[in-house]
Amino acid sequence: MATPETFLEKPPARLLARPGVPHEEGLAGLHELSILRGRRALLHVPKSSIGSGPAAFAVMLHGAGGNADGGLGILAPYADRANVIVLAPESRSSSWDIISDSEYGSDVRFVDKCLQFVFSRYRIDPARLALGGFSDGASYALSLGLSNGALFTNLLAFSPGFMAPAEIQGSPSIFMSHGTHDEVLPIDRCSRRLVRILQNQQLHVEYQEFEGPHIVPAECRERAMQILTR
Repeated sequence: MATPETFLEKPPARLLARPGVPHEEGLAGLHELSILRGRRALLHVPKSSIGSGPAAFAVMLHGAGGNADGGLGILAPYADRANVIVLAPESRSSSWDIISDSEYGSDVRFVDKCLQFVFSRYRIDPARLALGGFSDGASYALSLGLSNGALFTNLLAFSPGFMAPAEIQGSPSIFMSHGTHDEVLPIDRCSRRLVRILQNQQLHVEYQEFEGPHIVPAECRERAMQILTR
């Protein structure tokens, strides 16, 4: 007999995909995923990740007005050396749903479908699973990642502006970086404020400031990879 809970929808920010035993054989290389018509997602799979045990995995999100290539480019240059599979989905609008629509919706569903695709084909280490991004992508990574702390062990936020989690689930480790001369998302009202809020929630935050504008320096990318692969 159906219970009232049977008809309850999942929370709007909840991702259901989980890593497990793949039922198809995924290939190495750069792939453009055919998940939904009109929606792009790129997947970079190092050769070393095939047949070598569960791999570290990072979902990287582009900034406002960006695309899947921009998300992929944040960590992909380091992926082969670090043996990290990188997924870069693309937002439906110019930015992510909680930013452009003020609610979670189509982008959550798209990310979930992309995760299902990857988990069904590749062995992913659930202890080294990150969600990250730059600028608006970093804001969305904090928002969606904190709402899905049971899935993501690490959040990588490069120059975020804000966060709006539906809830704080679990206790993912957070790496955040920001330029002291950022004129797009000023550091005082963005990352410095966010760090205080996160630490007040008893979350572990590693925070790195650098002398520079609204960019992701090489040293911050490398540190993120070190954290993910340690």
